[in-house]
Amino acid sequence: MSLDHSPTGSLVVYGDDIEEAMSPNRSVAAVAVKDGDASVYKIIHGFLKQKNNSIINVAASVARKAASNKLSRKTSDVFDTLIQQQQSRLGNKTGPLLSGISYCIASCSMILLNKVVLSSYNFSAGISLMLYQNLISVVILVALEFFAVISTEELTWKLIKVWIPVNLIFVGMLVTGMYSLKYINVAMVTILKNMTNILTAVGEIYVFRKCQNKQVWAALCMMIISAVSGGMTDLSFHLIGYAWQILNCFLTAAYSLTLRRLMDTAKQSTKSGSLNEVSMVLLNNALSIPFAVILIIVFNEWEYVYQTEVIREPMFWFFATASGLLGLAISFSSVWFLQETGPTTYSLVGSLNKIPISVAGVLLFNVPVSVENLFSIVFGLFAGIFFAKAKMSKS
Repeated sequence: MSLDHSPTGSLVVYGDDIEEAMSPNRSVAAVAVKDGDASVYKIIHGFLKQKNNSIINVAASVARKAASNKLSRKTSDVFDTLIQQQQSRLGNKTGPLLSGISYCIASCSMILLNKVVLSSYNFSAGISLMLYQNLISVVILVALEFFAVISTEELTWKLIKVWIPVNLIFVGMLVTGMYSLKYINVAMVTILKNMTNILTAVGEIYVFRKCQNKQVWAALCMMIISAVSGGMTDLSFHLIGYAWQILNCFLTAAYSLTLRRLMDTAKQSTKSGSLNEVSMVLLNNALSIPFAVILIIVFNEWEYVYQTEVIREPMFWFFATASGLLGLAISFSSVWFLQETGPTTYSLVGSLNKIPISVAGVLLFNVPVSVENLFSIVFGLFAGIFFAKAKMSKS
């Protein structure tokens, strides 16, 4: 999934690097200078050094006109290539930064907004909130596909049958995550989520026969110590919330392992023989809707939603809608970030991203924190970063 933006060559000319230009085009540029158009060439070269896109575009237009009137067609192509290379290089520098910032903002905001909806508004219908968020995602994705902004695979019955086990785990993962967040403070949720790494690592041994190195196991032990000490020192400890979160860790690990196991089968079940990330997002959200409706009826959640006063507050719907939009934003920004960097950087940033989430969760929701609990949280965050680096060194 990683797209490495390696330098494509020497057509970009900076200062004394003009001699590094590709040999077939070097002679063309020399001809341009020799033919009396050195001033035009130097102007373009100066604009490129300033890295100003607007000026570059103007200069490109001037260069093309000059080339059509005075220079050969090959010289015009040199100018065009210079412009394209410069703009590509600028894009390569800003892409990872912008995608990383977008991913961090979306993921942090999503967790905090869900905490606001579930705790601050005391909303107890986690399944209904999940259904609403998934409906928002499906509507937006269908609209984007209708206007040809994105393309997704056709949802055939053959593909749906393969994907149902993945989706059932996905629904369970979302629901348990909602209920755990209602009872546990954000900082402890992020630390307890580290347990997912332990379960996934053990699952990889039995499912994929993939062994882990000593650094990985050391990081996993640190995570266990952090989770246990964090729970023991948590001043706002809630047994039901911890039970939901432990179940969420099992389901999250199962989702990751099942997804990787069934990915090839799912691709073979599509007409094109491939399954992109956007299609997976649509598939998960669309298939979760009927399962969510069934769960709402079984647990009689619809009656609670109908009677609760909180749904009559406009700000509640604002936060619920915003969290739904951010859920979709996470999907797109994570894919964008992966394409701009790679799994290694993505994993490390994901671990570092827990730090601002934990700090914001403690400050925004006035969570009572003891020194011991704060130490366990910091220790857990460090363990997460150490785990990511250990996986990076292994890969």
